Amino acid sequence: MGFRCGIVGLPNVGKSTLFNALTETAAAQAANYPFCTIEPNVGQVAVPDPRLDEIARVAGSAKIIETQLAFVDIAGLVRGASKGEGLGNQFLANIREVDAIVHVLRCFEGGDVTHVEGKVDPIADAETVETELMLSDLESLEKRVPAFQKKATQGDKEAKAAASVLGKALDLLREGKPARLTKPADEDEQRIFSQAQLLTAKPVLYVCNVDEGSAAGGNALSARVFEKAASEGAKAVVVSAAIEAEIVTLDPADRAEFLSDLGLAETGLARVIRAGYELLDLITFFTAGPKETRAWTVDRGSKAPQAAGVIHTDFERGFIRAETIAYPDYVAFKGEAGAREAGKLRSEGKEYVTQDGDIMLFRFNV
Repeated sequence: MGFRCGIVGLPNVGKSTLFNALTETAAAQAANYPFCTIEPNVGQVAVPDPRLDEIARVAGSAKIIETQLAFVDIAGLVRGASKGEGLGNQFLANIREVDAIVHVLRCFEGGDVTHVEGKVDPIADAETVETELMLSDLESLEKRVPAFQKKATQGDKEAKAAASVLGKALDLLREGKPARLTKPADEDEQRIFSQAQLLTAKPVLYVCNVDEGSAAGGNALSARVFEKAASEGAKAVVVSAAIEAEIVTLDPADRAEFLSDLGLAETGLARVIRAGYELLDLITFFTAGPKETRAWTVDRGSKAPQAAGVIHTDFERGFIRAETIAYPDYVAFKGEAGAREAGKLRSEGKEYVTQDGDIMLFRFNV
C-alpha cells in the first residue's frame, strides 16, 4: 500500500536537507533562498525493522525486502498561499496527494540560514502554514456545504449526510480549528468526509529541526512544539537535519558509533517512521521462506483477505485461509516447523484481524 508523507514548512527551515538525508539522495537542492524546491521530489525509503533480520535468520532467507515509505519534498509555503501567493496553488495541490503531512519546524537559533519571517518562532511558523491550509478548506466548504444543504431539503439522502459532516468541518474551520477534529457520525459520513480531501483533515507529524547539541533531548523551542502537538492530537519528533545529512555520508559500519557519541540510540529516520506509523495507525506483517523474508504494511484492523490483497489481488479474490504465526512464537520455536509442532501455527479465516508482527502464509484458489 502507499504511504506518502509530504514534507512541508516555511522556506529555509530544513525541509530539503531533511529530505536528502532521509532518502540518501541529493534530488532536492538545498539552498538558502525560498523556492529552491520547485517540483515536488519523491524519495522511496526502506522502513527499518529489526524483526526482519531475525525472521530471515530463522527462515534461512537469501534476501530481505523491507516495506517502502515515500517522502515528498514540497515547495516552501509563504503567507497568502491559499490565494496563490508564491507557489501557493502548486503547494496546496501537492498536499492533496499525500496521506500525511510532515511539518518541519526550525527549532534552532543562529546559523547562516535566513529565516523567511525574520525570526525563529516554530509555533508562529506552524500557525502560518495551518492558517493557509484552513483558509483553503474554508473557501472550498463555503461553496460546497450550501449546495449540499439545498439538495438535502429536496430529500437527497447522500446530500443530507454530506451537509451534516461537512457542515461540522466548516464550523470547526470558522472557529480556527482544523477539519481533522471532525467526528463523523457513521460509516457513510466517514466515507464522505474522506472523499472531501480536506487539507486540514490529514494527520500531522511535527518534525523539530534542532541544532546538533539538542539532537538527543531537544530544547526550549522543540518543547513548545511538543506541547502544541499534544494539545491537538498530533505527533512530534526531534531531528537534527544536519546530523542526518552527515550520517548518510558515513560507512554503515561507522554509523552506530557516531550516533552513540552524540547520545543517540537511533537515526532521525527511524523516529520519523515510527511516529508516522503511529499517526496513520499502520502495522507490519511478514512473509518468510528460503528465497526471501519480506515486510508488508496494512492499516490496523485489516482482515486477513485485505492483507493478502496487499501482496496480490488474486490472493484476496481467491482467499481460503491464512496460516499465521506470531513473531515471538516464530523466533522462539525456530520457524514454521517448530511453531507448527508447538501448536503455535494458527489457521485463520476471512474474519481474522491481522496483528502487527504476524508471519503469514496465504492459501488461495483462483
